[in-house]
Amino acid sequence: MQYLGWIPHQGIQILFVFFLTFIIGLEREGKKFEDDQISFGGVRTYPLIGLIGFSLSTISKEDLTLVSIGLIGLTLFLLMAYWHKLTTVGNPTIASYMTALSTYVIGVVANHDLFWLATTLTVINILLLELKIWLGQLAKKIDEGEILTFAKFLLLLAVVLPLLPNEAFTEYQINPFKTWLVVVAVSSVSYGSYVLQKLSKGADGLLLTALLGGLYSSTVTTVALARKSKEESAPKLISGVILMASGMMYLRIIVLLGLFNPIIMKILWIPFVCLSLLALGGGYAWSRLGDVRLDEVQHESKGHNPLEVKSGLVFAILFVVMLVVTHISIDYFGNSGVYTLALIMGVADVDPFIMGLTQAVPDLTPGEVASIGILIATSMNNLAKGIYAYVLSSKESAKLSLGLLASLSIAGFIPAVLLWYR
Repeated sequence: MQYLGWIPHQGIQILFVFFLTFIIGLEREGKKFEDDQISFGGVRTYPLIGLIGFSLSTISKEDLTLVSIGLIGLTLFLLMAYWHKLTTVGNPTIASYMTALSTYVIGVVANHDLFWLATTLTVINILLLELKIWLGQLAKKIDEGEILTFAKFLLLLAVVLPLLPNEAFTEYQINPFKTWLVVVAVSSVSYGSYVLQKLSKGADGLLLTALLGGLYSSTVTTVALARKSKEESAPKLISGVILMASGMMYLRIIVLLGLFNPIIMKILWIPFVCLSLLALGGGYAWSRLGDVRLDEVQHESKGHNPLEVKSGLVFAILFVVMLVVTHISIDYFGNSGVYTLALIMGVADVDPFIMGLTQAVPDLTPGEVASIGILIATSMNNLAKGIYAYVLSSKESAKLSLGLLASLSIAGFIPAVLLWYR
């Protein structure tokens, strides 16, 4: 684009730089006297810095020497301004000075028609400046150990994953890249729920625990809430939110199926959404029948971090084992092997089994067979959670929890039967 009407292209660039940097300056102008300190720059300073960067970039063209000299000069000026504030005011923040450097870069990249990059830098600058208090509170809520764990996860995701071979090995079609990708996806969904639970610490009631915990691990949440029932005299409330946690499990599985096998997802999304709504709506309605309200009982989840390297390796091993076992079951027993394995794995952890089936369709088994297997596994898992709740809950909550989860289990077998006879 050389011209827009009568305005030269460089004129459009100048207006664009001025507009973006003026917004930054406007934000800084509003904070100029916060905390009884005069912050650096305002509605005039930042546009000038951006225009200087743009002008030097225009003059130097492809040679970055002049741009680099301008950046060094601006840095020295900012250092002198910061030193003056440090000796006169006390302990000024450095955010405004770093924003000034970023504003200079915005002018440079705009000269190269990188308008998307310039706009993105502007938005990030404003968000970081405006969310100062919220980001500070967020940092206090996150433990240092969790930051280190997340850094390790990023290392495994961004460094290790691309290095793994994306090809199948052995007769069981084990693909190292896809195996670790499954681990990353399952852990990420769980971690999202885990982080939300941590951020809501101190303010989360049983309803939030059920919803977020169900996304993290409905089995772990069921066990925790069952034990909680011994501390609270609220059997209908506890059993109701336990049912809601299992309802969230179906939504979690839909997301994973959509990522790794759309064939199965297209078959199961309607039954799973219906089962989820049944559990969430029924559990909420049942919890309201008691004398204790949802917001009257507080509960803090104590689930472990799902991004721990050890947890990821264990899941990877289980996934590979289930991939091999599923392959053998299909080869020797056909469809009945899948259904039998579903009954067995439903008592334990269904994720490795379900994700293993996503790799078996359509090469080893039809989507309908895998869908029936997943329905059986999830239904058996609900029954198993009902038994866990019966054993661990108070006497009042035990029968109610088992009854509700057994009912959900039976409801889960209905679409499996319909698919069987279709």
